[in-house]
Amino acid sequence: MNVIVYGPGCANCQETEKLVRKAAAATGRTDIAISHVTDFKEMLCAGVLTTPAVTVDGVLKCSGRVPELAEMTAWLAE
Repeated sequence: MNVIVYGPGCANCQETEKLVRKAAAATGRTDIAISHVTDFKEMLCAGVLTTPAVTVDGVLKCSGRVPELAEMTAWLAE
């Protein structure tokens, strides 16, 4: 599973990445790769217009807000 956090590195983007890592640990899965994209061209290519944003296996799960931990855990448990 590939999870990407998109954002320039603001406080909300950092919080989103922290929560994604916490959610990944909570699922107990070892196949989750997490990365953080800060390049605006890459964000636009992925269809991200507002940050922070999270994709799971190429599917945009949220954009423009910090998702809840329970919400992220559900995405990663699928």
